[in-house]
Amino acid sequence: MRTSHVAIVAVVVLGCVAAGYYFLAARPEQAARPATPPAEVGVIKVQRVDVPLPLTYAGRVAGFRNVEIRAQVSGIILKREFVEGAKVKQGDVLFRIDPRSYQAALDRAAAQLAQTQATLTQTEENYRRIEELSQKQVATEKQLEDARAARDLARAAVQGAQAEIQTAKLNIEFTTVTAPVSGATSLASPPEGSLVQAQQTVLTTITQLDPAYVNFSTSESEFVELRGINRAREKPLTLDDIEVALQFGDRSPFPVKGKLDVSASTVDPRTGTLQIRSIFPNADGALLPNQFVRVLLTGVSLQDVVIVPQQAVSQGPQGAFVYVVNSANDGVMVRPIKLYREVAGGWAVQDELKDGETIVVDGLQRVKPGAPIKPVPFEPVANPSNAAKSKSGEPGSGAAQAAPGNPGRAK
Repeated sequence: MRTSHVAIVAVVVLGCVAAGYYFLAARPEQAARPATPPAEVGVIKVQRVDVPLPLTYAGRVAGFRNVEIRAQVSGIILKREFVEGAKVKQGDVLFRIDPRSYQAALDRAAAQLAQTQATLTQTEENYRRIEELSQKQVATEKQLEDARAARDLARAAVQGAQAEIQTAKLNIEFTTVTAPVSGATSLASPPEGSLVQAQQTVLTTITQLDPAYVNFSTSESEFVELRGINRAREKPLTLDDIEVALQFGDRSPFPVKGKLDVSASTVDPRTGTLQIRSIFPNADGALLPNQFVRVLLTGVSLQDVVIVPQQAVSQGPQGAFVYVVNSANDGVMVRPIKLYREVAGGWAVQDELKDGETIVVDGLQRVKPGAPIKPVPFEPVANPSNAAKSKSGEPGSGAAQAAPGNPGRAK
């Protein structure tokens, strides 16, 4: 029994000795193990700059003028002088209406004028005789007044007959219908032989395409924002300072630049948008009414903002934030930011970042607030696909069009 107790004590002692040896042997090795080096991250120093703000909108082409051509006299259409749907020039003959009844009216008016002129000649001679007799006190005052009244009535009759002749001549002129403007005609018009009614029958419609209007809309909030940006400028922009370009539905560019024309003075209560109109030269008729186009505005810029690359922005429960390098201990701190506008190079930030501060762009997954870091300059790497999109002018989502920030690497 005593022998077993001695054996147990011996085993315990040997275990303690082995444990002590292991502890003493391992401790120098742990002490010699190097500490974890600071995380290497790419950083940039932000600066306040003025950055262009290109804008993209969906637009529709509208004719400069849509003119309804109506018959000004009634009659039978003798001939149509154009092909339906064809383009016509100002002054081109469109229709010929039977003028015979109006020629007859002109002949009657001419005969009536000759009759009234003969009557006027007679009454004027009679008035001169009565006037001479009145001076000799042979004719009475009543006879002189009657002669004067007859002469004046004859003069008025001549003027009325002359007006009838002018009316008859105008009616004959109206039997030849000409184009008041240049443009494209409609596809529907009365056929030859049709009876048209004055001021009622629409003969055709001419749409003037050169120049062409392009209408687009912006939201009320964006309009107010852009107006505030412009008012904050030292010298506010005018309509002539904004360049307007177009893209067709297949993203091919319209070769001629346009200009802003006018904006609506009221907001559409149904959509909450404000309509804006631009005007473009359209000599070759490439822009067609109701055609869908993209309107690209350049010339607007954001003043005194900080551009933050997109890959530097993280999202948290409270919204977007960036890591700002703390120069005191080479650590980082979280800085909430408000993403103002997407522009070329990233996001525009107004107030949350100071000029000259350093932010982390590359290696965000290795960053811990308060932990030391090894900041190295960040060098952007060009992205061929983004460059190709930029050259093709491919717009993105939203009213403001900007190329996303290029990915990069720590230098």
